[in-house]
Amino acid sequence: MSGKFYGPARRACIRCCVATAALLCAAALSGCGRGHDSELPAPPAPPAPASKFSAELVRTSHGIAHVRASDFRGLGYGLAYAYAQDNVCMFADSLLTARGERSLFFGGEAYATRRTGDEYGAASFYMDLKNEDSDFFFKGYLDIDELKAGYAAASKEARDMLEGYAAGYNRYLRDNAGRYPAACNGAAWVRPITVEDMYLVIAEKALHASGQVFAKEIVAGARDPGIAAPVVAQLAPRKFDRSFIKTRLERLTAEKLGSNALAIGKDLSASGRGLLLGNPHYPWTTTDRFYQAHLTVPGRYDAMGVILGGIPMVVIGFNKDVAWTHTVTTAVHFTTFKLALDSRDASGTSYMSDGVSVKMRAKPVTISIRMPDASMVNRTKTFYFSKQGAVLVKPEAGLAWTAGAVHVLADPNRNNTRMIDQWIGIGSSVSVQDMKASLDNVVGLPWVNTIAADRAGSTLYADASVVPRVGGDKFASDCLLVPPLLMFDGSRSACAWGQDTGAPAGIYSPANGPWMIRTDYVGNSNDSYWLTNPRALLTRPVPFGFSPLYGRTGIEQKLRTRIGFRQLDEMIAQRKKLQLTDLQELMFANRINAAELMLPQLLPLCAAAAAADPALMLPCNALAAWDRRANLDSRGAVLFREFWNSATTIPGKWAVPFDPADPVNTPSGLAPGAGPAILAALKAAAQKLQALSIPLDGRLGDYQDDTRAGVRVPLHGAIGDIDGSYNSIHMNTALDTRGYHDIAWGSSYIQAVTFDDNGPVAQAMLVYGQSVDPRSPYYADQVPLYSRKEWPTLPFAIDKIKADPHYKLTALSE
Repeated sequence: MSGKFYGPARRACIRCCVATAALLCAAALSGCGRGHDSELPAPPAPPAPASKFSAELVRTSHGIAHVRASDFRGLGYGLAYAYAQDNVCMFADSLLTARGERSLFFGGEAYATRRTGDEYGAASFYMDLKNEDSDFFFKGYLDIDELKAGYAAASKEARDMLEGYAAGYNRYLRDNAGRYPAACNGAAWVRPITVEDMYLVIAEKALHASGQVFAKEIVAGARDPGIAAPVVAQLAPRKFDRSFIKTRLERLTAEKLGSNALAIGKDLSASGRGLLLGNPHYPWTTTDRFYQAHLTVPGRYDAMGVILGGIPMVVIGFNKDVAWTHTVTTAVHFTTFKLALDSRDASGTSYMSDGVSVKMRAKPVTISIRMPDASMVNRTKTFYFSKQGAVLVKPEAGLAWTAGAVHVLADPNRNNTRMIDQWIGIGSSVSVQDMKASLDNVVGLPWVNTIAADRAGSTLYADASVVPRVGGDKFASDCLLVPPLLMFDGSRSACAWGQDTGAPAGIYSPANGPWMIRTDYVGNSNDSYWLTNPRALLTRPVPFGFSPLYGRTGIEQKLRTRIGFRQLDEMIAQRKKLQLTDLQELMFANRINAAELMLPQLLPLCAAAAAADPALMLPCNALAAWDRRANLDSRGAVLFREFWNSATTIPGKWAVPFDPADPVNTPSGLAPGAGPAILAALKAAAQKLQALSIPLDGRLGDYQDDTRAGVRVPLHGAIGDIDGSYNSIHMNTALDTRGYHDIAWGSSYIQAVTFDDNGPVAQAMLVYGQSVDPRSPYYADQVPLYSRKEWPTLPFAIDKIKADPHYKLTALSE
């Protein structure tokens, strides 16, 4: 379809010309008549009403969706249509989770859809509940009335975006009824949506690092019908396992979420303009997949990058002046409170607050469950909320609902309805200073850091995520009852969350959190804000520092964090000034930090030990010949991975201990006393490979792959935090005779951005592609780009978009 990219304006002009021509023609005809009033022409018909939703959708190479509209309603409309073209089955399935309707269609005992073969997945990485419990959680924990009230206070642009998105998705369903992808064609659960559904979809995203982490315990805190007494009687003294919160949070960043980010400023940039590398490590399935989009409202908003499926705004990307990315923060986004119950209320649902009895809010929830015989049954639970949050129960951790006390999860992201406005503000920024002001004013990011670089050569790091306003002074007081559970005294208002000027109730203003603007560089790889720049460790303010909820300082950093800064500083020392290609080189250098730190001492020890134990000779030789990288041609990378997965748990293995003054380079070296255990781990890894008939010096590319539509693509990259690979991928399978297969999560959208006189210069790839439909041309087309380390240039300016060889324009309106 041909036409100008400025479609709405062009169509308006055409309508105007047609109407004018009709008037002129009518006037001319009236002059040809016989002058009788009865023969005068009828007045012209009124012009057709303007479309309620209107957008132009352009596709360029790899299916990138460029949506242009005159307002945010049209923007959401066009974006939803494009997203549904590529991912309707996955989105419709995931909607069931947020709506609490999985049991209605799939039964209560089943679990959310997992990816099998070439089909999509909808199972969350953040909770693992059977459908019945998942439905109870979302219907009980989310409150549509509270969400509607929150969006009523949001900007009109945010509300319009979501209204347009619902309309665009429904338009796609109407246009393509009976012709959906095979995975959901004819499925009863593919249904139209409302704007309230979009509120629920976005609310689910906000809970990834808080409510969803404790979904099982929140459901356990709900009561079945007829239960009017405390869930658990008073427990006898026992030893509780208080570590479950710490364990889950560590798993969240080690096994569920991660990212790398580097921003280079004018002091180190060859052009004097900012450079940005963004490398989020997110799931390859569910609506937590990214989707490439370019969204434009002329004169108001123009940003390109990726949306997070279901959040219809560019969440990582760039505009003409600023490029930004996010990393998952070490900050904690909740606390718990212990409530003293009012003994006069036999139901155990009243608690004391400053000596006054307060009744909990009861929320009855009913879900419908499809039974194996296709009949339907309804089940009900009642959830309870104090003013701090939802009741949660985990008796083995000491979180029991007894006759005297109950505990609640205080979660400031439960009703965070500011995310759309936050990303509108980020995408509209003209400098990192402007972006920082938006972060301070909106406070909408749920659980991520922000790293940015701008045209003027400034860089920004900020943890502007939603963090409870609990300062170090309160942690040092008697308000803190059980530190491992982040449990505070809920019976005293003096122990409640505080209030920052200009911030929503109970959370920190980002102005009072960790941040820095610099002209050399900033970076983050999911470690503490403390190591944002090794030249300027961030430890202020005094006397208590930042709240402990922002993360720990002065501690050993992950190997992935360390290799990121180490290779950057080495490149700066060598080249002095950096270009975009330098950041791309760092991204795919695939150095294995653990090998660089350990092998200099291990190899001589290994060679000496092989004289007495010939079984060590081959693995010693393989590691000696290995290039200590995870490239396709790296021989020995599989052996090292299997060895290090075991060796990393060996205590006391480092010769040089951690030094807080040198967090990038310590700890390091092989401690002599750990030699026997290290060699035993190496020997065991070699035996494992030999049992699988895998050569100890086999090429990594022969044993690590992703298969799409029957086509195998070899993959480079390694695990990340465990072994210190900057380019991190986590495979779905353990090692078998053919290697490791299919990425579960890891490097996903990878962008490198700078600026020239004409605007942004951006190269990026969405590794898994735009679509989950195996029949789509965008299903597997970008995996080979990643394999070959090819960086497509993104078309941002209109002339570049129209010059793209795969340019295709579709006009949408209703």
